[in-house]
Amino acid sequence: YQISSLGEIAEGRIYLSRPGKLRIEYNPPVPILIIADGQKLTYYDSELKSINTFQIENTPAYILLRDKLDLGTDIEVIGFDRGKGVLRLTILDKENPDIGRLTLVFADKPLSLRKWIITDPQGVTTTVALLDTTTGMELKPRLFIFEHPDSLYNPLIK
Repeated sequence: YQISSLGEIAEGRIYLSRPGKLRIEYNPPVPILIIADGQKLTYYDSELKSINTFQIENTPAYILLRDKLDLGTDIEVIGFDRGKGVLRLTILDKENPDIGRLTLVFADKPLSLRKWIITDPQGVTTTVALLDTTTGMELKPRLFIFEHPDSLYNPLIK
């Protein structure tokens, strides 16, 4: 589930295939679909019929989607917290610090990603909690291709 900085809650599915690929499908009534194909991130609002496309490198999602995170070279650690059963690591991209920051929240036994918090350049935060995660499965490449909804192809079928 996701919580916006305004307290709005949304649920859905996240598909992640590093490097660079992400698909976020929200459950109704949220009309948003987000797809990163390895080069660009597309944000589609079906209610407004609007499509916005960004280079992945210019979004906070890039920190999460890159192939490797090198904490000494590419990524700067700007915060670290350890609580009972939880590790919290706040990082930003050294080459492009203006895209925002990312906080990763891990359960420590066993070590597993449970949540991320994206803070955009305006200070707006979006928290994504991961529930019922499945890892190691093969994902179809078509999941990460944005097809305009008016097309006949639906990447979830086949």
